[in-house]
Amino acid sequence: MMDMLSTEPLLHTALLQFIFPFSIKQGASARLISELRKSGYSSFSLDKKELEGAYYGNEYCVSHEKMERTYLPFAAHVLFPQEDDEDSFRRFSRVNGVSCRMEMSQANVAFRVLSTDLFICPFQTGFVTLRVQIEEEKLPFSIALEFADRFRTLENVSVQDEQTVIHSGERTFSQVEDFIFNYLVEGLKPFLDQSELNGAYFETLPFFVDERMLVQAFYGLEPEGVTDDIPLSMRYRASQLDGLDAAGRPYISASDPGYIEQYCEEHTYKRWGPETYYMTNEQTFCCISRAERPLAIQLANQMYGEYYYGLLLSMFHKIVLLKLANMHSRLRINRDDDDIEDLIFYINKFSAKFYFLELISQSQGREIFFQLRKVYGNDALFDEVKQTLNDLFQYQVKFQSKRRDMLLMILTVFTVVSGIYGMNQVIDDLEGSIQWGKMLQYSLFQYFALMLTFSGIVISIILTVREIWNSIRSRRRKKFKYQN
Repeated sequence: MMDMLSTEPLLHTALLQFIFPFSIKQGASARLISELRKSGYSSFSLDKKELEGAYYGNEYCVSHEKMERTYLPFAAHVLFPQEDDEDSFRRFSRVNGVSCRMEMSQANVAFRVLSTDLFICPFQTGFVTLRVQIEEEKLPFSIALEFADRFRTLENVSVQDEQTVIHSGERTFSQVEDFIFNYLVEGLKPFLDQSELNGAYFETLPFFVDERMLVQAFYGLEPEGVTDDIPLSMRYRASQLDGLDAAGRPYISASDPGYIEQYCEEHTYKRWGPETYYMTNEQTFCCISRAERPLAIQLANQMYGEYYYGLLLSMFHKIVLLKLANMHSRLRINRDDDDIEDLIFYINKFSAKFYFLELISQSQGREIFFQLRKVYGNDALFDEVKQTLNDLFQYQVKFQSKRRDMLLMILTVFTVVSGIYGMNQVIDDLEGSIQWGKMLQYSLFQYFALMLTFSGIVISIILTVREIWNSIRSRRRKKFKYQN
């Protein structure tokens, strides 16, 4: 294993975006947007071209025109709305420019938090993105990976985490979650949905994230450090964020060369090899390149721009599909009629508005997007959700048909019997001025006919009122519940 790690390349650039997906409380989006504006966040829009270089640090910028052209119109409408649309990705960004230092057991790393993005998305989902640049010159590759692995861990779960401290000015943070939620995005916690998590505020999507943020990274290698093809071991370590072991030595989480080769074959997009490779898995999406600095800047701009949105869209698809599957698993199929109707509505809305096979117009971006979708397993999840929709439709049709047939049978028998008895026994006594005294002389069958007549009237009124009430309640529920 150490033969593969015998040389330690250096980086001239290490740019990282840490992405935290979360779930928003029902109906809290408007209040969250108001709080963001008070905290200095600005709404992001492609027509604000002055923002092209605002959030990405020196030398880097993102062409808004190029981003729009990258995506097909129906995808661009969701990702880059021209107005405040609840069925779109509403982005709010703020420049931080905060100089910090991470103190680890193996090394100290100076870094800068460039900016923060907060996305409010449909289906009560959202994303926080922390845009970080490591400021060390000629940074060893392993230290960059170790920094990324430590920073993405929200809560300390290992000895290395316990030994990691973040310093920012005079403030010190022993956990990354405190640095994020009590400093960088301090107003977010009250809006996180905790309804099913017993108060664990950072696990708002327990079926998706395991207390760690996702990492999108660009690693620019010094050309003289890697003169030939970028080794498989480096690509594997970049994908797995294998940094340093407890003794400060370069670490790799696999020892079998055959396994590493197979893994890289499945998780590498190598259209621009041997200069540049893109690695994808469920926790990381990174570009590792030994290109000269001018080209490296262009590659970093893509990671900040069109590829960033491609990753967010893939994550959004995965989260919503898992949410729908989670909703289905919690259904009490014989009692939750409203929840069944909600689930059918959500699945149809998602498939009609957000899940398309073709989203990107350019071939290279499309291929990377397909690679991400393959890694996340979104197509298999979508097929499962569509099968769920078919099963729910069949159940609903059978259940409603059975209930309708039963009600029709009862009403038919009731109508026939009450009509015959009522018309033949007591209908004449109920015309004009009702002779109440005459009813005291009724026979048993006449009393039965009278009871059927009045109960039929009462039941008709009750059924009519209930149907009107259910219709009003359904419209009101959809108005409030289906809003983001």
